[in-house]
Amino acid sequence: MRLAPAFYADLHTGLRADLDAAGLDALVLDDPLDVAYVTGFAHFPNERPVAAYVPREGEVLLLVPDLEREYAADQQASATLAVYPEFPGERSPFAVLRDAVGAQPRRAAHAPSTSYARVQALASEFADTRWTVSDLVGARRLRKTPEEIALHVEAARIADAMVAEGVRLVGEAKDDLPTEAELAAHVTRFGAQLMYAEHEDVVVVPMLTGGLVYSGPNSAQPHRLPGGDRLRRGEPFMLSLGCAVGGRFVESERTFLLGEPAPEQRHYYSVVREAQHVGTEALRPGTRCADANRACLDVIRRAGFAEYLRHRQGHGIGLGFHEPPWVADGDDTVLAPGMVLSSEPGLYVPGHAGYRISDTVLVTDEGPRRLTGYPRDLADIVIGA
Repeated sequence: MRLAPAFYADLHTGLRADLDAAGLDALVLDDPLDVAYVTGFAHFPNERPVAAYVPREGEVLLLVPDLEREYAADQQASATLAVYPEFPGERSPFAVLRDAVGAQPRRAAHAPSTSYARVQALASEFADTRWTVSDLVGARRLRKTPEEIALHVEAARIADAMVAEGVRLVGEAKDDLPTEAELAAHVTRFGAQLMYAEHEDVVVVPMLTGGLVYSGPNSAQPHRLPGGDRLRRGEPFMLSLGCAVGGRFVESERTFLLGEPAPEQRHYYSVVREAQHVGTEALRPGTRCADANRACLDVIRRAGFAEYLRHRQGHGIGLGFHEPPWVADGDDTVLAPGMVLSSEPGLYVPGHAGYRISDTVLVTDEGPRRLTGYPRDLADIVIGA
């Protein structure tokens, strides 16, 4: 589950080349996902700053509070630790980083996500440094290496198993159907147990396994949290599940029908299934994200359901569950091999239900490769007909 030191050594070499090309002497990253990407240190973000310092020359530093010191060592973080005692403390954590750096860089950058307060703190301690904004790490995170793809593949296997377990639980429940919250808790626990049973040295992230479960009219609200409503026969329900292996996420989502589908349910589902097929096939090298999104959602528009559209086709997936690029209008990113994306069109009928299918898709030279593979045909998503 944990990437080898060679991955980070190669990444650091590449970042140093990026810094040189950009005319930068150093890069500071305080987004927890950027820190995990560059050093392998995954943590729960809070008010205490954690930051990676990547110089054009020299060793990568990892700024951590003392209470994270052992945890960073346990994770074999690929960086030299710079440890401060507590926050806010009598000295700024960034003063500790400055002392560890030694000679201040002439020109350095921070990520676009760094808060104004953190930028001010850096500028205060690195008074001789000219600061700018750079998304060098964000650009690298767009395209996954073979080592990262292997983690996504394993996460997809577990996420599909979580969906299958949810179907099993509902199918065996007969008339004693679970609530949304009960079903969500069950599949989350199942996924985590499976991961620990089959892997050593599990990389723990804030959401190791989990997702959304909603049914009936609730499923017409795309990001509604699971509640106490019980699944009911004759109504659709969604399993919108995912997990992270080695910190790399996937999502596997299916809409299920409880009992013999009504004609309108069949029609809604068939339209979404066709849109998901068209949209997934559009995820090819050289295609703009906005164009893939348009091809996907036009299927729903042509079916006369434009009023039931509430979101884009999809988004990038990596160390973040949602991250660039955005498969949406307005994103001109050109797809390239190694990008991992969701393909998840949906239509949402107020007072009735929502219908969505999502797969995690890898862009390859040969075309789109679905990493998640739970069946999508109508016969596969009907339970208890």
